[in-house]
Amino acid sequence: MVAKIKSGKSLIGALNYNENKVKAGKAKLIATSGYMKSHETLSFYDKLFRLTDLAERNHRTKTNTVHLSLNFDVTENLKDELLVNIGDEYMKKIGFANQPYLIYKHFDAGHPHIHIVTTNIEADGKRISLHNIGELVSEPARKAIEIDFGLVQASNKEIKQDLDKNINIQPIQYGQIDTKRGITNIVNVVTKTYKFTSLPELNAILGQFNVMADKGTKESVMFKNGGLHYWVIDKNGKKTGVPIKASSIYNKPTLKLLDERFRLNEYLRKPFKEKLKAKIDKVTSQAISLEQFKSELKKFEVTVIIRENAEGRIFGMSYIDNANKAIFNGSDLGKSYSAASIIEGLQYRPTGNVPASVDKESIQIYLPGSNNNQISPAPTPRLLEELLNPLDPNSALPTQFGQKKKKKKRRKLNL
Repeated sequence: MVAKIKSGKSLIGALNYNENKVKAGKAKLIATSGYMKSHETLSFYDKLFRLTDLAERNHRTKTNTVHLSLNFDVTENLKDELLVNIGDEYMKKIGFANQPYLIYKHFDAGHPHIHIVTTNIEADGKRISLHNIGELVSEPARKAIEIDFGLVQASNKEIKQDLDKNINIQPIQYGQIDTKRGITNIVNVVTKTYKFTSLPELNAILGQFNVMADKGTKESVMFKNGGLHYWVIDKNGKKTGVPIKASSIYNKPTLKLLDERFRLNEYLRKPFKEKLKAKIDKVTSQAISLEQFKSELKKFEVTVIIRENAEGRIFGMSYIDNANKAIFNGSDLGKSYSAASIIEGLQYRPTGNVPASVDKESIQIYLPGSNNNQISPAPTPRLLEELLNPLDPNSALPTQFGQKKKKKKRRKLNL
């Protein structure tokens, strides 16, 4: 669990933030404390007046608003009742048990979380100190609650990494779920579990889930400021909907954070390099087409990404090892794993017209007059050249296909 506390000077601003989320269907009020009515029957002004009534009892204190959030791991499925109990216990431990507060459950992110709105002005007009409340009060409370309620511990990175590996994320379909929530869930899991060393590599992985990271054009303000947006994309890679700023996602996967991950992942992915090469070698020895090559590697949980230019010419190939959460470009693995080498190494068996680039000496054909159940041995290169290349009607026939030349009679000399 991660607790975040924000203090301010506008109770109506904090309340409006959550109420607007409720109106948009991205949040709901699940409980209150210190109110005379049940949370289902409270009007906006009922909620606001209870808080402002206390705030008005201390005119000297300008910072009278407390807006906090409790954020839980993406793997946790917490019911409303449990979230309320956690919220109540947290407020008790940080010294706000007697204060009125509202608990909202939000749905606009990939992880479960609640927001709590309250005031730090007590009934007698005294002020609850917020100085260093995060480190001195909130942090011990958070750790105790994680243990008491059996929550994933935010400080236990090893446990979180093991849990992240088992998270099953699915491709997002625009319009079927909340865009921000879907993108956040996918980006959080991918950036924490996969080993990528560049933005194109990250986008190759995200593309499996219909998401992409975008820096914008070189002329854009976002690009110049080092910004980053995450989009939902369709099956053709086209952006759809509204983008999500990296700074608004839970673990803030900005370019600065990604640059740090790029360098770290160079080392983290090394142990999986030879394992991936072994899988590719096995498939290459059996596949006879590019489609079969991709299909067979899919059985090993390896996705092949083909990069083509505008003319459809293949110029690159990447391998996403989803089993070990690592991605490598063909050139990273070695020359024999590049797109050109793989395509050249596949044992094509063409039918119909034979393209000029095919090795003609390796082709077996049926020759006229041969047994139809048997394939004739490979013909000589010259004969095959003549069979495969159409004849110029204006040119002389080759001697072996024309009529036999008549021998000229030699005149006898009379001596």
